[in-house]
Amino acid sequence: MSGPEQASPKRVVQRGLWFEEFELGVVYEHRPGRTVTEADNVLFTTLTMNTQALHLDAAFSESLPPFHQRLVNSMFTLSTLVGLSVAQLTQGTIVANLGFSDIAFPKPLFHGDTLYAETEVTDLRASKSRPGEGIVTFAHTGRNQHGDIVATAVRKTLVRNKPL
Repeated sequence: MSGPEQASPKRVVQRGLWFEEFELGVVYEHRPGRTVTEADNVLFTTLTMNTQALHLDAAFSESLPPFHQRLVNSMFTLSTLVGLSVAQLTQGTIVANLGFSDIAFPKPLFHGDTLYAETEVTDLRASKSRPGEGIVTFAHTGRNQHGDIVATAVRKTLVRNKPL
């Protein structure tokens, strides 16, 4: 190597937050959103063995009020809502999901809608049985491109403390 030695460039690995980095009441907005396609809905629905005609049968769905079109599978909506939060909150720092509660779908998603997610930290506590880890409770909210709430869920997670 000729010339002065060059220092290695600083490297930053994308990760979620360590337990100590979470703050009660903070709302994280997850971007970009995810536009849901017909292919997404049909693939997810068939992969999960859900034969609900409201997701798969256009002629059937178009004949039924009040929506007159296929609905995006609500489990896809829930999975995507949580998935949109991963890079910002839990990538590489989560130990496990402990449970979900208070799941609701006040309005449906349709093919072509875009799902946007936000997450509020609603509870934090150090784990009593697992030193070096803490329990973080998230309140996830999903909105469509019009700002309508299409999904909500509370998720408890076990998150690692920052390594020493």
